[in-house]
Amino acid sequence: MSLADDPRPPLSEWITDAYAVLSTHIIDSNSRTCHGQVPAIRRGQAVDLLCASETLELERADTEHAIKRLIDRGYLYQVDTELRVTTPAEDR
Repeated sequence: MSLADDPRPPLSEWITDAYAVLSTHIIDSNSRTCHGQVPAIRRGQAVDLLCASETLELERADTEHAIKRLIDRGYLYQVDTELRVTTPAEDR
C-alpha cells in the first residue's frame, strides 16, 4: 500500500521520509536474517540510523519525535525495545 492510499491519518513529509528510511531498513535487514522472525530494529538503532541519514539531516530530538508520531499513528509499533512495521490488514 502506498502512503498516498493509506487510510491512517497523514503525517508531515519529513516524518514519512523517516518512515521510508526505517521501514526499508527493517524489511531489508530481515531478508538477510533468519526467516520466520518478525522484522524489527532496536529503538536506539533506529534513532542512530535516522540521525546518520544524509537525506533527512535530523537532530536526535527530531528522530525521537518522528518515531513517537509513527508509533502514535500506527505506522510502527514497539515490543520491548524493538520497533516493527505495522502491516496493513490487506497485506497479511
